[in-house]
Amino acid sequence: MEDQASGGMRPMYFVWAWLVGLTIVEVVLAYMHTPLFWMLVMLLGLSLVKAAMIMAYFMHLKFERLNLVLTLIPAMVLTILLLNIFYPDAMRLKSHGVNRDVTFEETSAEPGH
Repeated sequence: MEDQASGGMRPMYFVWAWLVGLTIVEVVLAYMHTPLFWMLVMLLGLSLVKAAMIMAYFMHLKFERLNLVLTLIPAMVLTILLLNIFYPDAMRLKSHGVNRDVTFEETSAEPGH
């Protein structure tokens, strides 16, 4: 905690600026015509970076390495498990024609195939 106390609020403002920058990048990615799979991979990666920065600086876990690992790893495992639970439902809805106005871009689909 001494590093934070000696630097004042400057590290917090620096981290906050990075979080705002990453959020802007996420918004720009959402409006780009990127294939859905790659856009989701990039958004999830950026979200993990933002979550790690928030836990390290704003939750003051930067100097507690063991706590950081014990917080980040189970949260990531839980998120992956939840995604695996809800993903089949999303595909079931897609195959049954629910929400026909929502389009899913295929990464390798070519016209006429």
